[in-house]
Amino acid sequence: MNTVQETIMTLDAQPDARPAAGPDARPATTATKRRGFSTTDLALIAAFAALISACAYIGAIPVGSAGVPITLQTFAVMLTGCLLGPARGFAAVSLYLALGAIGLPVFAEHSSGLGAFTGVSAGYLISFPFAAALGGFLVKYVAGPTRKTRAVWVFACSITASILVIHPMGIIGMMLHQDVSFLTAASWDTPFWLGDLVKTTFVAIIAAEVHRAFPKLLHP
Repeated sequence: MNTVQETIMTLDAQPDARPAAGPDARPATTATKRRGFSTTDLALIAAFAALISACAYIGAIPVGSAGVPITLQTFAVMLTGCLLGPARGFAAVSLYLALGAIGLPVFAEHSSGLGAFTGVSAGYLISFPFAAALGGFLVKYVAGPTRKTRAVWVFACSITASILVIHPMGIIGMMLHQDVSFLTAASWDTPFWLGDLVKTTFVAIIAAEVHRAFPKLLHP
């Protein structure tokens, strides 16, 4: 009996491990909240990296004097960002670039290797993760939970990222590689605009429908 009493007294003497009550106390779930990507997040990142790889094979039509091909890469990149949001979108596109960098033929025209990042289309490749992140950010925080299901809002978010990131970095990449003026490189970039408008339209339609079907994909 004395042993039981001594044990209870010992436990009572120990400091309480539970969070203190009061206005400054945070819920236990906050302290134990998991950080980083979940298993589902990792699966989505891998799946969309594979989608971008598949889309890079479709089309691959060289245009302009620089010979940069038109592909469905930008469609898949912007769809990834608009569906997965900034963090997962950036991670998925970065994974795609990493797969190509280590030698898998996932870039346009079945190319691969680090040489792709010093070629004429290097600016476009490097811009992809940032464009996906910006497009995802705009859809998640500007369009928000209510407007992300409207294609016109997703279109505006996606085309904004393309205009601010993909085209400028692509032009700079061609300027540096071909040693030409900005205006010359910009003229080589011009044929991509019509294709981008078409691809962005499909991105907007698909993403809006997916967000309508899965409203918690960006806002759990």
